[in-house]
Order: sequence, then structure tokens, then C-alpha cells
Amino acid sequence: MRYLPLTQPDREAMLATIGAADIDALFADVPDSARLTAPIAGLPMHAPEMLVERQLAAMAAKNLTAGTVPFFVGAGAYKHHVPATVDHIIQRGEFLTAYTPYQPEIAQGTLQVLFEFQTQVARLLGMEVANASMYDGSTAMTEAVFMARRVTRRAKAIVSGGVHPHYVSVLQTLTQFTDDVVVTATPELTPGAPGDDLASLIAAIDATTSCVIVQNPNLFGHVADLTPLADACHAAGALLIVVVTEVVSLGAIKSPGEMGADIVVGEGQSIGNGLNFGGPYLGLFACRDKHVRQMPGRLCGETVDADGKRGFVLTLSTREQHIRREKATSNICTNSGLCALAFSVHLTLLGEQGLRQLAALNHARAVQLAERLARIPGVELVTTQFFNEFTLKLPVAARSVVRKLADRQVLAGVSLGRLYPGVAALENGLLVAVTETATDADFDALEDALDEVLA
Repeated sequence: MRYLPLTQPDREAMLATIGAADIDALFADVPDSARLTAPIAGLPMHAPEMLVERQLAAMAAKNLTAGTVPFFVGAGAYKHHVPATVDHIIQRGEFLTAYTPYQPEIAQGTLQVLFEFQTQVARLLGMEVANASMYDGSTAMTEAVFMARRVTRRAKAIVSGGVHPHYVSVLQTLTQFTDDVVVTATPELTPGAPGDDLASLIAAIDATTSCVIVQNPNLFGHVADLTPLADACHAAGALLIVVVTEVVSLGAIKSPGEMGADIVVGEGQSIGNGLNFGGPYLGLFACRDKHVRQMPGRLCGETVDADGKRGFVLTLSTREQHIRREKATSNICTNSGLCALAFSVHLTLLGEQGLRQLAALNHARAVQLAERLARIPGVELVTTQFFNEFTLKLPVAARSVVRKLADRQVLAGVSLGRLYPGVAALENGLLVAVTETATDADFDALEDALDEVLA
């Protein structure tokens, strides 16, 4: 039964109130090329619910899923093993039904979970303070740029060519109506250190620069020492923002905070959260204590109540619903609470030693596969200093190779031509990610299939 609460006179009255001629006028800003002119082909029309479920299940069965074939896709979202304990704990009623702490004095459990999450994130990223999470890594990066502007009172943001292009796209979208200047370096498949040229980034810093944004490991998998870049930023009065899309890497490499970063943002999906068809994910955000009042989102703190008992409070919530709009540092209305809980539970189960062991396993497996694939005629290993993800340069366009390998039931990675359409210098690049879930049989399948396709 359809639920239509509004009558035609209701709709006409609403349109008249806002000054729109008809419903189509509400979509005037959507390009014609993006609008559907007919129902989506293949979807069942006017069918019983059970038949619809059967038809949609048949359509979904045509997909190659990460758990059924050799899987080496990364580029910002990674397939890691999530222990069954994580789902068991987060599905407890007191966690699953908890909402954001609008009345913090009666949400002690929620606040304690977020306080512990913040502590874990701050230690992991090597920073002094972390917030209660953001929507995802890309929007966290944009919020960091806005924060850098508030701190420095400058508008120019320099973005490294090694930052994920989807993150850069989100930044460009959210800054298109501001006077923030975003300068993005053109990525190149430079052997050894693809995507990043720290010397060029340092040379671009001037008195108008608010921040430099760099990803580590970068999109191409390259791991760099960012200390010289941090020193150059600070000498010019600018901030260094470091993006981390694979947080498991922090079990093996020096944290951004140790390298001198002022703000660290990241995607926390790798710990506690599955791929989930692209979301929901978990944005991490941390900074130096001196900048905490310019940090967006929520910040939970620890205190002592009137009876001397330990308690938790919402220390900062600098958003529109809580303070005057002109004083708000962002319009973020919630945080990724359940995803943050999953992250915290998984990281607690791992512990410091477990995280280091997991990171070491990821790196070792990636090195093994990289060495094997680099022996295939015509294949060049571009990234030589990496964690669990590396870039290969193929003798032909990588997009066609990825499709041919998918036909052979192997999801080989992400073609750079897909991420950078129209950039001829990158179209032969293939980004391969290796986690602890890849088996020796998966390695054999990828090596054999790639050798066959390139022969």
C-alpha cells in the first residue's frame, strides 16, 4: 500500500509558497544528463514483494564480491579481517540503540566510549587531542583545511599530488563558494616515489599559505619522512595536514605527529569496519592541543562529579546547535558513533602488540607479492618504499587489464586511469593492495592471470 500524505492541493500550496512553478523546478540545478527520463531498465515493476526480492537477489549475484574471489583492491578502503567479537559487542542493545549525546549528563556510557576512542586515536596518530570522530576521511580533510584557515588567517592550501583524488574532489566541492585557494600538484609515476615531490611542495610555500596537505602512505602507496616538510611549513607560519587512509600502517611506520604534523585526519575503516559497499565509514581527526578550540566536531572529556566519582562530559561541541552560528567551527551535527565503537573494540582486542604484528604481516605479504609481480615481463614496480599497497606500471592501459582479470575471477586492484581519467601518463598504472586476508592461492591466481593477460 502506498503512503501519500500530501494531496495535490497540498503540493500546489507548498510550491506557491516557495515560488516554484512545478515540482520539476525544484531540480533545476540538476543537469539534464544526470536525470532519469524513464524507469531504470531491468528493475521489476509492479511485482509482489517476494518476486522483487528474488529478482534483485539474482541481479546482485552477478557481482564479484570481495569475499568470494582473490581481492587486491584498496585505494582508500581496505579488506581486513574483523573478528566476530566486534560485531557481537557493538550489537548489544546499550550500544546499538544509543544516540548522540544531546543530553550528555545522562549519556555516561556513550561519553565514556567516545573518550576512550579519542584516547586511542590520539595515541595512534601521535597527536595531543582527538575528537569524537567525523563522517569519513574526505570530509575530515576538508574540515582540516577550514580549521587551518581559522588558525593562520590565510586562504591558500597546497595539496600534494599524492592525496587521493576523491578527497581532493570533496575539498574542491566544499571550497568552491569560498575564497580558499586550492593548489594541487600534478601526480606523476616517478619511479621510487610516485605522487609526491616534497621539494616542490616546500618551494610552493609562501606567506599566503595556510596549510600543506599530504597523504602518508600516499595514494600510490609511497611512504615518506615528512619531517622536512613540517619544518618548512612551520618556518613559514603554515600548518602541515597529514591524511592517513590506511590506519593499520601506523602499527609499522612513524606517526604523523612524530613527523611534526599539526593536524592529522584519516579514514578509520580499516580497523573494525568492513568494506560495506563504500560506507558508512569513520573519519579520524586530531590536532595539537594549542589548536583545540578551532577543532570541529565533538570532544568528550573526563571529570569528577560532586561526590568525587569519575565522570565524563561533553567538553567541546562547537557546532551550530550548541553555540551562536557565527562562532561555530563547523555544521557537523553528529559523529560516526557505531563505526567509532567498532574501531575502538577492534583496536582494544588487538592491543599495541597485536597492531604491530598485524602491520608487519600486511607489509611482509605486500613485499612478497610485489616481488612476484615485478618478475612478469613488461611489469615495472614503481613504488619501492611502501606499506601494504604499491603501484605497478603495465605495458598497456591498466583499465582493460583490470576488466580482463575480473573476467578471470580476480579483482586485481584499481587502475589509475579510473582515478585520473584523461591523464595519459597514469593510464598504465595499477594500484595493488595486500592485506592479511590474501592467501598464497590468491597470489598464484593474480600472478597467473596477469601473466596470461599481458602475454
